[in-house]
Amino acid sequence: MPKTNQKASPAKTIALIVAPLISLIIILFFDLDPTNKNVTYTFAIALLMAIWWVTEAIPLAATALLPVALFPLLGVVDGKTISAMYFNHLIFLFIGGFLMALTMERWNLHRRIALKILILFGVSPGRILMNFMLATSVLSMWMSNTATAMMMIPIAMSIILKLEENLGKPKMGKYSIGLLLGIAYSASIGGIATLVGTPPNLSFARIISIVFPNVPEITFADWILFALPVSALMFAGAWLLLFFMYKPKKKWKKLSREDFREEYQNLGKAKPEEKTVFTLFITLALLWIFRSGFDLQFVKIPGWSELFKNPEFINDGTVAIFIAVILFLIPSKTEKGERLLDWKTARKMPWRIVLLFGGGFALAKGFVDSGLSQWFGDSMAGLASVPPIILTLIIVGMMSFLTELTSNTATTEMILPILAGLAISIHVNPLLLMVPATLAGSLAFMLPVATPPNAIVFGTGHLQVKDMVKTGFLLNMIGIIIATLLMYFWGTVVFGIDVNVFPDWAI
Repeated sequence: MPKTNQKASPAKTIALIVAPLISLIIILFFDLDPTNKNVTYTFAIALLMAIWWVTEAIPLAATALLPVALFPLLGVVDGKTISAMYFNHLIFLFIGGFLMALTMERWNLHRRIALKILILFGVSPGRILMNFMLATSVLSMWMSNTATAMMMIPIAMSIILKLEENLGKPKMGKYSIGLLLGIAYSASIGGIATLVGTPPNLSFARIISIVFPNVPEITFADWILFALPVSALMFAGAWLLLFFMYKPKKKWKKLSREDFREEYQNLGKAKPEEKTVFTLFITLALLWIFRSGFDLQFVKIPGWSELFKNPEFINDGTVAIFIAVILFLIPSKTEKGERLLDWKTARKMPWRIVLLFGGGFALAKGFVDSGLSQWFGDSMAGLASVPPIILTLIIVGMMSFLTELTSNTATTEMILPILAGLAISIHVNPLLLMVPATLAGSLAFMLPVATPPNAIVFGTGHLQVKDMVKTGFLLNMIGIIIATLLMYFWGTVVFGIDVNVFPDWAI
């Protein structure tokens, strides 16, 4: 992957100067709500953050810190309250999950899992594409999509080189493009399925709890029950699209499963550390899934947290950190004096993402406390006449294409509070708008800058921007339709939504 150019572009320089000037003009000369000056203040701060986030005039994490300084100074939210937004149970859920991912990488377990999945299938073009996409999707459900893509690309490139050696480039055709795009798309699609799979999912869970304190908790189990079918349908759509667009014109004859087995054998026997980490990884996933149990109206399965005196005290962040601490405690059997996880490895934690999360949560708090969220909702009250499913389709479409050029996390955290205010204004269940919008934050398939996995595969030099745009646009459209329809025909069941009833917790 090419090195990122860190020098300030003209656009960044302009944004650095112009954005604060625009915000200052709004504060001095505009009054969005004559009865509440905080609405104008929050709007100005939000606009400043949005411009700096989109242009990356300064690092994203630095922009995320603005609420800590500006909200207290302008009297929107006190410093103690806004600072508390930067660390909560969902932040610790991310930290614990990432520490597990770092441990898996340290002992090379992630590579073994990927290759093991690959050798279970055949070696036809369709099956190889399926293998890589499945391995990437499964891993990205639990790991950073960036780390997953980075791990899969070397394996894919080695397979592509072997195919070219054995078959010749003419027989390969554009298959390598489809294979690389399959990895990039699967890294995003797999992350949709779990709360820890992609940052927008965590942002949604936290923001909705801030805006609607009485909303029933969106647990890890709730989300995976709803989003796994979405991810599965997106996976099927992506595989079909890529296979028919990039399949070789001629059949392959000189390829066997030994190509995969050789890669796996080069890893040698599994180390004791790999086995232990894998056991803890499975344990973590099961604890997350079964913490609160399942309530599908027709059947209720109690969660393991019911075994404790105060089950409501336990959340997914508690579980993640508990397992993460265990990783620091268990000694290594092959490296004396070492443990499964050390601080040298843990320092690889992307703290800028943690701050970005916090900044979004803080901004959401400002939206609610200042009344800006409600102001936006009232301003869009005219949309009340639009059928909810059409409104959802429009929102998902706008989010999907907006995230092609902006940070999906930052965009999600900007849009969700606005959608919450809109839902209140037009008396629609907020989940009907906020959940599919969150899914749309991960539907960025067209451009290299849209998401790190896209940039990673683009950096291999095996595909051009036009390949990504052509294929990604079609997949975006598929995703928009799937996210909208499944929200109405499956999400309403999982989350107990009556589309004709405005819930009490949203009042």
